[in-house]
Amino acid sequence: MTRQINLVGQYISSQGGKKVAVYLPNSVEFIATLFACSFYNITAVLLPYDQSDASIISMLQQSGADTVVTCPGTFPFDSVVKSYPALRQLIWVVDEGSKHLDWNEVPKGMGGKVNVSTWQDILNDQPQPAGTELPSADNQAAAPDVIMFWISKNDSVEEMVRFTQGNLVSAISAQLVAIPTKERFSPADLFLPAAPLSSSYTLILTLVALYSNASIAFNSVAGASPDLALATQGVSPTVIVTTPETLSKTHIETKGKLTSALASLSHWVQTRSLVQNGVMPVASFLASCNDSLYPRLGVEPGKLRLVYVAHPANSNSPLLSELTLSDLRIFTGARVIYALSAAQCAGAVAQTQFHDYRVSGNGKGSHFGPPVSSTEILLRDTGSYKITDDNYTGAVVVRGPAIVGGEATLGLVATIRDDNTISVV
Repeated sequence: MTRQINLVGQYISSQGGKKVAVYLPNSVEFIATLFACSFYNITAVLLPYDQSDASIISMLQQSGADTVVTCPGTFPFDSVVKSYPALRQLIWVVDEGSKHLDWNEVPKGMGGKVNVSTWQDILNDQPQPAGTELPSADNQAAAPDVIMFWISKNDSVEEMVRFTQGNLVSAISAQLVAIPTKERFSPADLFLPAAPLSSSYTLILTLVALYSNASIAFNSVAGASPDLALATQGVSPTVIVTTPETLSKTHIETKGKLTSALASLSHWVQTRSLVQNGVMPVASFLASCNDSLYPRLGVEPGKLRLVYVAHPANSNSPLLSELTLSDLRIFTGARVIYALSAAQCAGAVAQTQFHDYRVSGNGKGSHFGPPVSSTEILLRDTGSYKITDDNYTGAVVVRGPAIVGGEATLGLVATIRDDNTISVV
């Protein structure tokens, strides 16, 4: 990793790259490029993956990127060259089965001004000892911003957000202290991001795992609604971050299998243990009756201990109810932390507590817990909603060091409950 960060950073910098767009699925190269940009004073632009040609061109134009790191077959090179003449460098990340091909050749009349190279060539062109030492942090200027994009309800790119390093560090710090000390990430954990790294919530948790010296598994099964069983094939993660779409799909499929009287009784007993006794269900004969019906997550089921999921504000993502979250704790055998994320916020605006197993039974979306330590939530009067001494419902304004510009209005109406948790109206 150190060698990739060094050599790629040196290469992009030597070619005059100032803004690097990363259009990759979750991968080692994605993270290596992000760190290469930070070490070599280059602005990283993290593009959401699997977008239309028009969206990709729009994002490049908004960000002003001069370099793109991507993989063949997913990036519309011809369309981009015709519509975005500011592109100067293209770095292909080629898989093992295709690296023998000549990826440096550009067809005549297409992208004559674009310098095309491959990730593998950048690494192989330097002798092995080169790039083993990262630049000293003492001699560097402040690391540049990281640009990300927010997807709107129409699944089109809506907003470009520029996070400072201070925003990111604040969000990382908040997640480090958001769960009990003995439950925090450690070298014993295997962390799997089963949601796109182009999402700030997923990226922040991945950086938390790196900071905590946890092992990390990357695979490309990390779209908007991947199958958790497929995403965990070949590994046994202890912590994952995924999407509401994925958990909703997992819940519906698993719940549909619990049709027998014995299965329903077993589920009722486990739910009672969670909701009334406040403890995760323990192994028992009755509990084991449903084991074959639950999703198989990882090579060694039972290793998973923590699931993170964030609901993007003002999106089409389904709201998960408290009962759904309770069921998922039983199905996965792991605690579930449910967060609210927003375009202008690095990481989470608010998220549920580690030991919060409550179920209100109203069937509506769950609350999102209290604000994390990097944010502060305020409510303002809006429309028919007026703040009173006994009714805290209004437009959400969030402040704090994790917020771009220090303050942002989220464009949604929410209620702050007596226990300081936030629920979207």
